[in-house]
Amino acid sequence: MKIVVCIKQVPDSAAKVVVEDGQVTWGDAPLVMNPWDEYAVEAALQQSEAHGGDVIVVSMGGEGVQEALKNALAMGCNEAILINDPALAQADSQATARVLAAAIQKIGHVDVAFFGRQAIDDDMGVTAAQTARVLGWPSLSLVSVIEAIDPDGGKIRVTRTIEEGRQVMESRLPALLSVSKDIGEPRYPSFMGIRKASRANIPQWTLEDLGIQAPQSVVRWPEIMNPPAKEVTTEIIEGETPEEKAEKLAGKILAEKVL
Repeated sequence: MKIVVCIKQVPDSAAKVVVEDGQVTWGDAPLVMNPWDEYAVEAALQQSEAHGGDVIVVSMGGEGVQEALKNALAMGCNEAILINDPALAQADSQATARVLAAAIQKIGHVDVAFFGRQAIDDDMGVTAAQTARVLGWPSLSLVSVIEAIDPDGGKIRVTRTIEEGRQVMESRLPALLSVSKDIGEPRYPSFMGIRKASRANIPQWTLEDLGIQAPQSVVRWPEIMNPPAKEVTTEIIEGETPEEKAEKLAGKILAEKVL
């Protein structure tokens, strides 16, 4: 079985992201693999261990994205591919989907492609579905459990966790899955995996290698600004008894017109 995982590099979740001179910056905070994508890597490795086959991790970006790809290799992925082209610097989710779909097609004979449910930098959560649409594959989102997968028979059954509860769905293969954190806690890179990944030579593909022209982005950000600062104060409600504290709290809530 051949499995592809698409990941993104993002600022560390602890980074303070601000806008300076119209540009987003996170200072000297490190860039890491998108945390949601770590669950996608884990799901792919689970299926590879259960059914055999290779896991190929793919990402778009500049040279620095190799660190995120090497982290995936250290976790256990077999191969990594970086799509690096200056024409993709301002790519939106739709353009990204077209590029990732072209990469999956170039890899060829892919049974399943895994995505995280969303990226923590833009939180759009649409790239997986858009990529599936370009490929013409079924899109199974918010997957929490892979119940069964039959590569030879070309079938997969999954459980989706949604607001209303759980759904069990069946689909043909190849298919594209975006997974939630319920799929399983991402494994830590092994020492041997880290050593192997550090020596890995990651091939870089351009749009020419993919045989496509730069996809047109339809979403642009003409202006970016910091949200207005909010002044927050904290007040401790004092009182001799719980009843006295509750009465004071209720008075404060009514005075502030919260209720």
